[in-house]
Amino acid sequence: MKQTTNSILMIRPVAFRMNEQTAVNNYYQKVLDGLLPATVNAKAQQEFDAFVEKLRAVGVDVTVVDDTLNPDTPDSIFPNNWISFHENGDVALYPMFAENRREERREEILDMLEDNDFVINNIVDYTSAEEDGFFLEGTGSLLLDRVNNKAYCALSPRADEELFIEFCEDFDYAPVIFEAYHTVDGERKLIYHTNVMMCLGETFAVICSDCIDDKKERKMVLDNLKENGKEIVLITEAQVNNFAGNMLEVRGANDKRYLVMSTSAYQSLTPKQIAQLEKHAEILSSSLDTIEACGGGSARCMMAEIFLPKN
Repeated sequence: MKQTTNSILMIRPVAFRMNEQTAVNNYYQKVLDGLLPATVNAKAQQEFDAFVEKLRAVGVDVTVVDDTLNPDTPDSIFPNNWISFHENGDVALYPMFAENRREERREEILDMLEDNDFVINNIVDYTSAEEDGFFLEGTGSLLLDRVNNKAYCALSPRADEELFIEFCEDFDYAPVIFEAYHTVDGERKLIYHTNVMMCLGETFAVICSDCIDDKKERKMVLDNLKENGKEIVLITEAQVNNFAGNMLEVRGANDKRYLVMSTSAYQSLTPKQIAQLEKHAEILSSSLDTIEACGGGSARCMMAEIFLPKN
């Protein structure tokens, strides 16, 4: 079992904008006043292309699929919420909170991966839970410690506890369940995705433990990470707001480890935190300002890791 992969799926946007359906509980989204939708999309495409170029330059195998204009899927740039790939050839499909995000699940993407010699043995489909109003948004909601068979999940309107436990039973993960909050207009509100406040690397974990208001839960999460030998890098809520929790460790050429994040995430880190992280992986950052502002997601959300076997 590996924690990191060299293969990534990314979806190039064609109609990216702020998604009004996700803004109801993603408090990281902002309206960029005075920008035409076409301008927002063009900026997002520039950021996307530069990001892919940086990943490929260090030897990350990036499969880029172009989004389609029809159906209208403003958040398609974040594929990790609807799909996850596993080493045994399993693919999981997830139920999505926003109705217009459900259209992101496209079968031809799986066909394309098979054309690229990836092996898909089985599809585990949780999407029928949408009909009953239950959601679990992929590796946005689930943080998988693939080596130690643990799955971390901050419960929210987009991460249902029973569904999470069902996933853990199906994929043989021990569930680590907690609630994470952030302050919005003076009120503590649930964070919509676990991967906003936490990142799991092979030998380290980045986490904003201040987001876990319940002291017992906080201790339980940190104990689980320590038990598996992870060096814990603590970040602040202000850094979470700059997407410093939304990082992903990947492998480049010669199996070299890279920790991928946005420029705003990198700029929010202290020299001490950077030194801590650089012991584990080389940092690779790219400017994602438009994507972060309108989409309320960052580098990690844009990359769906492909762990599938190859022919």
